Amino acid sequence: MDMPLAARPYAHDNNNSWSAHIRATLALGIPLIGAQLAQLGINTTDVMIVGRLGAEQLAAMVLSAQFLFTILIFGAGFSIAVVPLVAQAYGKGDVASVRRALRMGLWVVTAYWLLAQPAFLYSEQILLAAGQKPEVARLASGYIAIGHFAVLPGLLYNVIRALVSAIGHAAIILKVTIAMLVMNAVLAYILVLGHFGLPAMGLHGAAIVSVAVQTAGLIFIIFYVQSHEETRRYEIFVHLWRPDWHALWDVIRLGFPISITVLAEVSLFTAASLLMGQIGTIELAAHGIALQWASMAFMIPLGLSQAATVRVGVAHGQGDLFGLKRAAIVVLVVSSVISVFGSILFATVPTWLGSWYVDVTSADAPKVLAYAAPLIMVAGLFQLVDGLQAIASGLLRGLKDARVPMIMALIAYWPIGFFLAWLFAFPFGFGGIGIWFGFLLGLASAAVMLCTRFYILLRSQTESA
Repeated sequence: MDMPLAARPYAHDNNNSWSAHIRATLALGIPLIGAQLAQLGINTTDVMIVGRLGAEQLAAMVLSAQFLFTILIFGAGFSIAVVPLVAQAYGKGDVASVRRALRMGLWVVTAYWLLAQPAFLYSEQILLAAGQKPEVARLASGYIAIGHFAVLPGLLYNVIRALVSAIGHAAIILKVTIAMLVMNAVLAYILVLGHFGLPAMGLHGAAIVSVAVQTAGLIFIIFYVQSHEETRRYEIFVHLWRPDWHALWDVIRLGFPISITVLAEVSLFTAASLLMGQIGTIELAAHGIALQWASMAFMIPLGLSQAATVRVGVAHGQGDLFGLKRAAIVVLVVSSVISVFGSILFATVPTWLGSWYVDVTSADAPKVLAYAAPLIMVAGLFQLVDGLQAIASGLLRGLKDARVPMIMALIAYWPIGFFLAWLFAFPFGFGGIGIWFGFLLGLASAAVMLCTRFYILLRSQTESA
């Protein structure tokens, strides 16, 4: 069944002016950026509250969060794959294909979560094998035993949000994430620390809160989809048990290379911390500060990258090659302009930015800030190339191109980025800033390769049109 043009806000809008594309990109991108920042706020809130329990509990929290995040981020590749599938089908007005992609996306992430059960079950043994302290591993495994139930609703939520993103209703994603942020802060304050007459549940309380918040987010977005005619008409949950093997394979075929790509990038930054830890404690602390700012800045191109996938996917589904080109140019320019302003800020007041994350009255603060300042300045350049490669990845996903970009990203992240980081830091003796310059060049090479790939695909489509 095809969708009438009047029901598709992007489909019947033939205004391909620059201003129209800028407005559409910002209308979709700003809520997605806000949602990413709110999600970051949830993680920050957890660390701040659990940190009051003591160093050992905080270490266990960070360890278990990284453990679960690694599993979640790999599974997220399959939910990310649903976005271009839905966007292109939506652009064509193909209701049935939208429904099939969403249903099979729900199937795939559920199957993935079930397959990951042994990792959750034997988390303590895995952490011990990784060289973690026994008591910290024991505490972390206790959190994981409960917290892994938050992974499934988180993955399901990401699949369903593909629909509301594709139809241009991204504002609800921001609202839901803000509600989750508030809910997380309130429940963690009550259950973790013990307030309003309830006992302090510590890490177990934090895990329970995580499950409750992710489940609530899933319920919120399902309620939204089911209570609005524009989304209810897709009948996502009607005959949910019926398989569609073609759509299922599409999600796996596109999602697996995305999962590999995302995991490769995440593991690259984990490796950066390990390299920095070999240099010294002060250096690792300074690296953590710079990485925190870089991560926060990355939320902007990450949100715009998600918008790019939707905008390009819808235009591709409509067969609007001219609109696709303009959508791509606009999102690249918007991201670059924002990154330039961020780079100027990082270069102008790096010490002041670093002071946000340290007690300036402590004895080590001057050393940490002195080491962090140049790293923050490099992080300013970092966000330019990191933003470009993120946007390019989003554009390619909009064209349902993931396998070749995966290979390009793997080459850029590891043989180039990691090798240069090690080379600059140790054999060349540049230390911590050498690590950052190595990764800077790695991400720059990813940006060049991915942007070139998108240009080649676009030109081939132009020539065949």
